[in-house]
Amino acid sequence: MSTTQPTRRAWAVLFVLCGAIFLEGIDVSMLGVALPSIRADLGMSTGSLSWVVSAYVLGYGGFMLLGGRAADLWGRRRVFLVCLGVFVLFSGLGGLATEGWVLVAARFVTGVAAAFMTPAGLSIITTTFAEGPLRNKALLVYAGTAAGGVSLGMVVGGLLT
Repeated sequence: MSTTQPTRRAWAVLFVLCGAIFLEGIDVSMLGVALPSIRADLGMSTGSLSWVVSAYVLGYGGFMLLGGRAADLWGRRRVFLVCLGVFVLFSGLGGLATEGWVLVAARFVTGVAAAFMTPAGLSIITTTFAEGPLRNKALLVYAGTAAGGVSLGMVVGGLLT
């Protein structure tokens, strides 16, 4: 559905995609500020605490290429929506964790879900907006929203801690 003029549907799609990448940014960055509190609350050692961050990064980095291929095979929209659901579910599970291993496992699954969600979202943008200034503007809004989520995540993490 490539368009030469911005439509309401195209901007609505971008709004949803921006919401997802914003959540992803907040989820990633708020944890860094909260690590000392997480260690105290869950009784984790300093060595095991590093896995809270590493599990997400391993899932994200390790499955990014597979996420893009899955979007090609099963459909961008389906992969995006399913993985957004998994991302939200396991992010919430991680927030409710009472054991360190549950938090680490939830962070890994959240990273894998994000690895599938991100390329699917970018692909949706490139197929929804026509090449040129309109697509460039959509990608700029998407990237700016992601950066805003990462920045705001540190503030939110500090406030929650």
